[in-house]
This record gives sequence, C-alpha cells and structure tokens, in this order.
Amino acid sequence: MAQGEAPGFEEFEEYVRTRHEALLRSARRLVPDPIDAQDLLQTALARTYGRWDGIADKSLADAYLRRVMINTRTEWWRARKLDEVPTEQLPDARVEDGTEQHADRALLMEILGILAPKQRSVVVLRHWEQMSTEETAAALGMSAGTVKSTLHRALARLRHELETRQERERAGCAA
Repeated sequence: MAQGEAPGFEEFEEYVRTRHEALLRSARRLVPDPIDAQDLLQTALARTYGRWDGIADKSLADAYLRRVMINTRTEWWRARKLDEVPTEQLPDARVEDGTEQHADRALLMEILGILAPKQRSVVVLRHWEQMSTEETAAALGMSAGTVKSTLHRALARLRHELETRQERERAGCAA
C-alpha cells in the first residue's frame, strides 16, 4: 500500500476500474452535459470513497453510488443560479452524427431536463436502469407508492411536452 492510501483503497480502485463505464452511463442519464456527468461521477466517487468501508455488502455498491449521484445532482440543482430567463424557443438539440436515433435521444435528454430532480431520478432508475418499483423506492429512500405516483406525473409531463413540441412543429411547417 502506498503512503497516504487508506485501507480498502485497492478494493475501491478495482471497483471503480471495473464499473466506471456503467457508472458514467448512469451519471450521463442524470445530467445532460457529458462534462457535468463526469464531474457528477467524480464527486460521487470521492464521497463514496470516504464511506467505502461502511458498505458491508459490496454487491450494493452500485446502488449506493447511484444514490450519492442522485443526491449530488439534487444539491447542484438546488444551488443553481436562478437568474436564468425562460424563453419560448428552446435551442436546437445537438446531434452529433445525424441519425434519427441520436436525434431522438438528444430530444429525450433535453426534455428530461424539464423534470424536477426527484421525477428525473425515478424515470432514469425505472426506465433506463430498469429497476423494479421496489428497487427504485429503496435506492431513493421513498415508498413504492411514491415511486409510482412520481413516475406517473413525470411521464404525463414528458408526454405533454412532446405533444406540445409536435404541435409547434406542425404549426411551423404549415406556415
């Protein structure tokens, strides 16, 4: 063990090495900007490292780390500057390779940004991470009923946003 390394460092380092890509994908689903996703993951890893020895069942490390990422994302959201000015027209979504699949993904990531952090976390865990209602409830520290109602409201809001955008698109094409 190198000087200054705490006990458990090698185990944590191995965990990060093997799970980094999957964890980064989870972070990317929580925040739309790739740089912010890397920052989110690094912050969560730093916070988790300090409590690594307290995680008795290391098979739950992913769930623990996802929860830390969600909490960190929520902290960032609450601390954001409120001097943003809402506009009627949203900027075009970035499309890197021009395929329809990437355009759909960019649109989805953009509209996920309208959700409150709690709603976004539930949608990401249930639909992207494919966790059950019970697993999502445990990861977020809420009841299964709250997960279901939050998911229902979040999906209704996303559906409404997509319909509104489609109507605007049709109106723009007709003009």
